Amino acid sequence: MKGYVKSSPYFFRLIGIAMIVGVVGLIVLALLFPAPLQEPATLSVVPNPVKSAWFLLWIQELVSYSALMIYPVMAGALFFLLLPWLPLAAPSHRAVWFPRNQRLITGAASVVFLAIVILTLVAFFFRGENWSLVSPF
Repeated sequence: MKGYVKSSPYFFRLIGIAMIVGVVGLIVLALLFPAPLQEPATLSVVPNPVKSAWFLLWIQELVSYSALMIYPVMAGALFFLLLPWLPLAAPSHRAVWFPRNQRLITGAASVVFLAIVILTLVAFFFRGENWSLVSPF
């Protein structure tokens, strides 16, 4: 094991510090910015449009085009579930950002990520009454 650094305590200490900083940061943000929750739901007053939580808006946007658009979402979930077994490349001996032998996987994951971000922004800012496209300005 020449040339390797033990993960304990060096790596785990770094992970512990990062976790503490992350949790404290989230607590501070939660105290400074309260959650934008609406009043309790009533069937007599339904907002138009009823939007999902921000992290599900992209799926709601896709399904607004066609109910069959849920199948690409399920295929994407299967793709990401199988992602560790897709490259079929020899294991690397060091960590590398965007390795050359996995360009296809990296490109596909980047395209899916950008599509989700764009669909979320469209659903959040450009959808109005009856889910019609509106200008946010």
